[in-house]
Amino acid sequence: MAKTYSSAGIETGEKALDPEIFGIEPNVAVMHQVVTAQRAAARSGTANTKTRGEVRGGGRKPWRQKGLGRARHGSIRSPQWRGGGVVFGPKPRSYAQRTPKKMKRLALLSALSARAADEQIKVVEAFDWEAPKTKAAAELLGAIGAGGKALVVLGAADGIAARAMRNLPHVRTLAVGQLNTYDVLWADAVVFTDATVGMVGGRTSYDPTETDFVREDEGGEDA
Repeated sequence: MAKTYSSAGIETGEKALDPEIFGIEPNVAVMHQVVTAQRAAARSGTANTKTRGEVRGGGRKPWRQKGLGRARHGSIRSPQWRGGGVVFGPKPRSYAQRTPKKMKRLALLSALSARAADEQIKVVEAFDWEAPKTKAAAELLGAIGAGGKALVVLGAADGIAARAMRNLPHVRTLAVGQLNTYDVLWADAVVFTDATVGMVGGRTSYDPTETDFVREDEGGEDA
């Protein structure tokens, strides 16, 4: 069961949650693997160092091979020289990991079930605000016990709510089809509408990709 609220933050009753989605035994190992894959996919993989063949210069042998009593060298761009190439340095690559869809689904349901067990699933009947007001959004989240890090799951008709909440620093908004394990575990509370809570777990063609997990605040906020 989850408590339901009006858009003003007034408790209106309770709503039964689907036990196959919000009532399973959380699989911690699968959640860990899926979140690790999501975080890996968010890496840009653009680090690059130059090998001795890519560093400019060094085509001329610095001195003759024999007769000078010094170590033999063929190029001033070999790795042991200052300004030379780097051995086994990072090169551009993809960090994406293959994760089966069934595993992603199990991890998501496990995360939702864990939040439901902690009574951190909140249901707002509808965001019937006439205008997008950040103050109204903050007051609502505070009244329903989602004043910390909150994930708000919105439908296609909730554009005003999305605009009202986008300036709140500890609130993320997602379409119901883009729910993912990392965001659910990041949030202290998950807020649904009466419409979106019934759409969770539906069969869709959506498959998370690395672009879904790249955020501007990745470097500034803790996970």
